[in-house]
Amino acid sequence: MRAAASRIAVLSNPSNGSHAAFVKLLRAAAPARNVRLLVLEASAADQLDPAFAAFTKEGASALLVLTDGFFLGQHRRLVELAATGRLPAMYSQREFTEAGGLASYGPNLADMFRRAATHVDKILKGAAPGDIPVEQPTRFELVVNAKTAKALGITIPASVLLRADEVIE
Repeated sequence: MRAAASRIAVLSNPSNGSHAAFVKLLRAAAPARNVRLLVLEASAADQLDPAFAAFTKEGASALLVLTDGFFLGQHRRLVELAATGRLPAMYSQREFTEAGGLASYGPNLADMFRRAATHVDKILKGAAPGDIPVEQPTRFELVVNAKTAKALGITIPASVLLRADEVIE
């Protein structure tokens, strides 16, 4: 069983406008939890290997990959890099966990697409787009990859496994 992570790597995309605010919040919260953040940025595929090399060099003990379309498109590569560096990683989309990442917690994209289809249906039936209220995601899911946890020598607490929407064996 591993010790608690004290150096957490954060992969951010400088092209994503929300990441700067999110990193600011993470930096504010880190000292209270005795965590040192190692924030590195990547917005192109050729920046991923150097970012992960820096995470390793700086002694990162865990990784948080921020939500981003580019990162989702690179999910297999990101999971591979985390596995190569034996870096437990948390993601916001299940595609990462299905590809071998340790865990993900975030909105269920399939549910969001179904909700979008409902909006399209309303518009096609004559509703003005401006009259349709904006919706926040309502269904979030926790997916844990037990096979990856075992490969990393991590014991996932039973309380987390019981709360998970899916445990990949």
